[in-house]
Amino acid sequence: MQRIARALIVVPLGMIFSAGTLPTKAEDSGKPATKEDIFLYRGMGSSYVCNARAAGIEFPKAVGVAAATYTQVLNGRHGGKVASVGDKKLSNKQLFTGAEIQIITGAIEFCPKEVPEDIVKKVKKAIKDNQKSNDKSQKKRKRR
Repeated sequence: MQRIARALIVVPLGMIFSAGTLPTKAEDSGKPATKEDIFLYRGMGSSYVCNARAAGIEFPKAVGVAAATYTQVLNGRHGGKVASVGDKKLSNKQLFTGAEIQIITGAIEFCPKEVPEDIVKKVKKAIKDNQKSNDKSQKKRKRR
């Protein structure tokens, strides 16, 4: 029980509600999810994983449920669109994969002890590899 109480305060309420109130479905009507929307959904999904893990739920199940919910919200409120990608509707697979990444990185930030070490290592390696790839791309652009 103590682990659950500790996990419940992992994500500060200010972070979850800093994006303001959620607009109604009619107001959104397929409007792409903004950076603020994504920040909110990431915080909520990560908080769910932290709480679920503290309650003894397996990591893959916790992430799967959180990512599925995140995907449903992006589809229902935003027509599967994310502003950073443009006005293109993303597939459920793309949304789910993006949600998983967002949620796992959030869980590593908010409740690192609840994330299996092999997952932490994979994420850190992927981030490092991505940064190297971005650095190479920037160097090529500068040479042109």
